[in-house]
Amino acid sequence: MADNMFTSERFKLISDYLKEHSRATVDELSHVLYVSPATVRRDLNEMQKLGMIQRTHGGAVFIDSVDEVNIFVRIEKNAADKERTASIAIDKIPFFNTVFIDNSSTCLALAERMNFQYKTIITNGLQLAVKLSTKKDVKVIFLGGFIQYSSYSTDGSLATDMLNRFHMDLMLSSCAAFREDGTYESTLETMEIKHAAALRCEKHILLVDKNKFDLSLPYRTSELKDYDMIFTNATDSMIEPYKEKGIKIFNK
Repeated sequence: MADNMFTSERFKLISDYLKEHSRATVDELSHVLYVSPATVRRDLNEMQKLGMIQRTHGGAVFIDSVDEVNIFVRIEKNAADKERTASIAIDKIPFFNTVFIDNSSTCLALAERMNFQYKTIITNGLQLAVKLSTKKDVKVIFLGGFIQYSSYSTDGSLATDMLNRFHMDLMLSSCAAFREDGTYESTLETMEIKHAAALRCEKHILLVDKNKFDLSLPYRTSELKDYDMIFTNATDSMIEPYKEKGIKIFNK
C-alpha cells in the first residue's frame, strides 16, 4: 500500500480498524496502512468532518456507526452552515404538490421552515416524518423497509420498491460528499435509495453545506448536471469552478 491509495479505500480500512480496536494512534494507523503519518492525519480530519470518527490527541476513536452517522450527531455538526444553506434555498423552491425528502440533517433544517399544507411528502427519514406528521393538512408517507437505527431512516429493497409506486414533482436531498464529478454517499444503501428516488421525481434540488466540498467517499449518487438547482453556503471562490461548467449552483 502507498500514499496514492484511493482516499475512499483508506477511509474503509481506517473505519474497519477502529471498529475492531475502538481506538488507534496516528502512528499505529500509518503502520497498518503503510502510508505517511501526514496522510493519516489528513484522512482523520476529513473523516471527523463527516462524523465517521472522533479525533483524539494523537489519533482517533470509533463512534456509533461508521456506516451511517446518527442523525442527531449530524444535526449538531456544522449546524450554522446547514441553517444558512436552508435559508438560501427556502425562497427558491419551485412549486410542487408531491415531494421526496431524504433523511439528511440539511433537508431537515429546510423542511422545518417550509409550508407543506395540502402537500404530500414521501420520505425515508423517520425524524422528518414524525415532525411533519404533526402539521395540519399535510400528508406524510414513510417508506417501509429496514430501519437503520444509527440514521433513523429506512433503506433496502422494500424502500426502493415502494418508491417505484410513486411519481413525484420534486426531490429535496443532500449528500455526504460533493465533488466536480458528482455527489457521493458513505453507504451503498443510501446511494441506492437516493438514486431510486431521483428516477421518480421531475425536478431535483440539492442542498450542500461548504463542509462537504471535495470530500472523498465511494458511492456516487448523481452527476451535478442532473440537479436543476444546487444551494450552498460555500464562498464565491468555491463555487466559481462549478458555475464555469454550467452547473446551476447558488450561494445567495
